[in-house]
Amino acid sequence: MNPKQPRYNDQKEGVITIRNLKISFGDLHVLRGVDLDLYQGENLVVLGRSGTGKSVLIKIISGLLEPDEGTVNVLGQDVSQLNSRELDALRLKIGFSFQSSALYDSMTVRENLEFPLIRNVRNLSRAEINKAVEEALEDVGLSQTINQMPSELSGGQRKRIGIARTLILKPEIMLYDEPTAGLDPITSNEINNLINEVQERHNTSSIIITHDLTCAKTVGDRIAMLLDGRFERQGTFEEIFEDPNDERVKQFYEYNFID
Repeated sequence: MNPKQPRYNDQKEGVITIRNLKISFGDLHVLRGVDLDLYQGENLVVLGRSGTGKSVLIKIISGLLEPDEGTVNVLGQDVSQLNSRELDALRLKIGFSFQSSALYDSMTVRENLEFPLIRNVRNLSRAEINKAVEEALEDVGLSQTINQMPSELSGGQRKRIGIARTLILKPEIMLYDEPTAGLDPITSNEINNLINEVQERHNTSSIIITHDLTCAKTVGDRIAMLLDGRFERQGTFEEIFEDPNDERVKQFYEYNFID
């Protein structure tokens, strides 16, 4: 499998800027002074072992957690300075793809996709809602599931529907939390390809949280490796893994069985 060719460059606009971010839970120091930038139109992979603070990072970005120190600027706004209404408005520009897909089991696929539209976009006609739902399902290749229940779908299909429900509000930023977790290799590859398709079709700027090296290699324009609460390495896949003498990186690579 060939690594993805990066789309970003130094001239692109930063859509997320994080500086000196620190957070602890009691005596557990999770993030120890994190600096990170996400550029317009870029897929940035945050790579690290379970429990290293990857999911904590995206909760801070979206204002769901407050850091102990540091600044988080999203789409030109300092998240810590926003009131609740301003924070809600910002979150409409951020799409979340949850590890569990977070579909409502009592709703059909159509109703799951309609829900964020009806809740957040007023004065839409039935025809406009129908069109948005159909287009979102086409984007993820699952138009035929529109009247099915989540329980009738495979794990990979539920992931795709979760992404479709996020895309229906046309976010500027996508946050993917462990998008391939619990999926077989073939379905994981389909989700990786979908993440790239979403980037190309919608020009989204995305952070992909993962410990899956195949995912990182396939979707990442740039990779930031979280080790011991800091981003010790940032760059392309080859740049991250070029030093065979760093035992922490070597063990991570060998665990994932990447050729």
